[in-house]
Amino acid sequence: MISDELRKAREFEAHYGPFIPDDQRPAFHLTPTIGWMNDPNGFSLYQGEYHLFYQYHPYSTEWNSMHWGHVKTRDFLHWERLPAALAPDMEYDKNGCFSGSAVELPDGRQLLVYTGVRQIREENGELRDCQTQCVAIGDGVDYDKWPANPVLTAKELPAGGSPVDFRDPKVWREPDGTYRLVVGNRTPDGSGAVLLYESANGTDWSLVGTIDASHSQYGLMWECPDFFPLDGKQVLLVSPQDMSPIGLEFHAGNGTVCLIGSYDREHNRFEREAVQAVDYGIDFYAPQTLSTPDGRRIMIGWMQNWNTIGGKPRACRWFGQMSIPRELSIRDGRLIQTPVRELEKYRQNKVTYWNVLVSSETTLRGIRGRMIDMTVTVRPAGKELYRSFTVNMAKNGEYVTTIRYKPDTNILKLDRTRSGSNADIVHTRSLLVRPRDGELKLRIILDRFSVEVFVNDGEQAVSAAIYTRQEASAVSFGTAGSVLIDVEKYDIVID
Repeated sequence: MISDELRKAREFEAHYGPFIPDDQRPAFHLTPTIGWMNDPNGFSLYQGEYHLFYQYHPYSTEWNSMHWGHVKTRDFLHWERLPAALAPDMEYDKNGCFSGSAVELPDGRQLLVYTGVRQIREENGELRDCQTQCVAIGDGVDYDKWPANPVLTAKELPAGGSPVDFRDPKVWREPDGTYRLVVGNRTPDGSGAVLLYESANGTDWSLVGTIDASHSQYGLMWECPDFFPLDGKQVLLVSPQDMSPIGLEFHAGNGTVCLIGSYDREHNRFEREAVQAVDYGIDFYAPQTLSTPDGRRIMIGWMQNWNTIGGKPRACRWFGQMSIPRELSIRDGRLIQTPVRELEKYRQNKVTYWNVLVSSETTLRGIRGRMIDMTVTVRPAGKELYRSFTVNMAKNGEYVTTIRYKPDTNILKLDRTRSGSNADIVHTRSLLVRPRDGELKLRIILDRFSVEVFVNDGEQAVSAAIYTRQEASAVSFGTAGSVLIDVEKYDIVID
């Protein structure tokens, strides 16, 4: 049954969404139909198509009462817009339908699992959230909320678990037909943990135990967990709030953490072997993954950050975008990310250069654009190591976004200070790359309102939103010292 609240949201997006011209959106990164977007939800395969839901407020470009927006795709690049899937229309979710996930049921229906939020007033007069886990079942367009919602409440928390910070369930179906989900929770020490629950039918859940906990080492509340096998290892993704910086690996604020290890399912024992950032850029949060029929693990994230949301463009009717979906693997104990291979189908107008000597700022004929896939490899021109190498993108006389590498320190820096935002927010981010005697390989994906950089065949990813005017499309290369570069560039044309 469609509630008045959901009908209102659907009518609003259907009426006003088409007024946003296509050229005022990214060409191949997903944006909301209209209004506000944050976390990806329900990224899953359903009846042969990939569905993605997202945190959504259609009525403004500010975070507010959370709905679920809805799209589907077959190739991760063309997104078909569907009507909003959920609205906060029940007593248990009247203050928001927060993040969650989806899975196909054996009878062909789709199960959504999400966090319902309502506020309660304490004896001292303060309002606080009460977060519970809820389900809805539908046909890929319309969903009915379960009559016995919520299906997980404070009663199913371990001792000391917080009902205020209890959110973002990620569900999957095991080969034996049972359902499992992980969900974030705040522990008595004030930091985060990931809890595991199990169900025979997707609606009746019981606590299995704790997968892992922060113990205030990697931020506080762990949001948006995901837990999956990958290349013989087990991976836990979390998005911590209020992180303290750790070298150049983790920045302060809201981050993304990948924990790689082994998992004993019988005893629910996860053993960490490696910890790293998921994305080293400015704008990336709350990633979610799915498994494809051909065996790939695909991840998508919100290409924004809670600490940078003040940098939105003026008079824009949408705000927030998703990253390009990324294929995941593990190499040498690290998480590797590369753009989905489907992107290659839309590459046109190939331009290549090999062994170009660069000793001052240089432009190359045919190397420019704002919707491009460009790989740049740099190496020393002789025995002497160069001092720095720079790629300048989305450039004209007023704007530029820069990537700069210093081989003596192995520090790579993204700088979007002159990328179209006048907001007093973070505009630079530095990371430490693995040394390769001065050689560096960068795959740079530019869309109208973003840049994503994949370092050394996906060893690290660096993402940022940019709002430079579209006519700023020049690309140049600069160096302190002499280098040889190879460049392979394609235009991305999404028909």
